Amino acid sequence: MVEVHHETVFFSGRVQGVGFRYTALQVAKEFEVSGFVCNLPDGRVLLEAEGSPADVAAFVTAIEERMHGYIRKTERAAQRRASQYHGFGIK
Repeated sequence: MVEVHHETVFFSGRVQGVGFRYTALQVAKEFEVSGFVCNLPDGRVLLEAEGSPADVAAFVTAIEERMHGYIRKTERAAQRRASQYHGFGIK
């Protein structure tokens, strides 16, 4: 199996009910990434993204730039693993 760069990202702040997931979906179309975005019960948003390290980094940065007024904290964890996603969606 081919390994890809994968990041698990948690966004905190006023990130639910403000179009965050829809914005992430639109931004994903600009990069060669796959994965998903979803709301968590604790008020954070979870983003799972995989692709090249440069694409994933640029994708997360683009989300942070577009939603900067709502994000108070971003937590990122990266690893290399087998590809698990095809396309990008909202859960």
